[in-house]
Amino acid sequence: MSHTPSEMMTIAAARLLSNDDVCFVGIGAPSAACNLARLTHAPKITLIYESGTLSTRPAVLPLSIGDGELCDTALTTVSVPEMFRYWLQGGRITIGFLGGAQIDRYANLNTTVVGPYDAPKVRLPGGGGAPEIASSCGEIFITMAMGTRAFVDRLPFVTSFGHGSGKGDREKLGLATRGPTRVITDLCVMEPDPETAELTVVSLHPGVTRAQVEAACGWPLRFAAAPADTPAPTAEELAILRDLHARTRKAHGVAA
Repeated sequence: MSHTPSEMMTIAAARLLSNDDVCFVGIGAPSAACNLARLTHAPKITLIYESGTLSTRPAVLPLSIGDGELCDTALTTVSVPEMFRYWLQGGRITIGFLGGAQIDRYANLNTTVVGPYDAPKVRLPGGGGAPEIASSCGEIFITMAMGTRAFVDRLPFVTSFGHGSGKGDREKLGLATRGPTRVITDLCVMEPDPETAELTVVSLHPGVTRAQVEAACGWPLRFAAAPADTPAPTAEELAILRDLHARTRKAHGVAA
């Protein structure tokens, strides 16, 4: 069954999650991946959104963290200070699922500005809770479509700290969590190199070549000695994901 690059990205990300995970979910692609996991192989996964909804089970993808669908389907809702102080900073969340406007070779994320901070070409939505999520969750998964405007050699602004300028930088700041462990794109999957923490391609999606990935990246990208082949989406995965998006479009009247 044919699939789009975006569908492959979402499905590859969803496969990384398990029933045992407590996951802090970002809006957009991360939300689609986490809810696909919940609807397929990980029905007992605990999904948490920044607005304070615990163990939420939305029937459609939320437009924002304030979407009523999240509160309506949650086990309970706590205050935002409790969410961050007790649940996040208390070390109770295993995985943070984030996206961003830009990323560099060490998985630092920018969601603040493109161009100089005082006179930017584009002013982005900002960090929200992402900087704290990147620092306090056990590990971080990042989903982003590849392109040279998004995968850049140098960020104009670091909103969410990944691995700084290389291995050991998190520890220098007193961060005990693992930080970004996987970057899932529409072309491939990357992981930090064990020795340098620089992102390295470990898996290529079906039909994607090394040259395509290199052309979509703004720095000289590293590859594993023998990158794996990402398994193609199954008919069940595609059917459930497409149904989720269809329900979302119907509920919100916008593309999901």
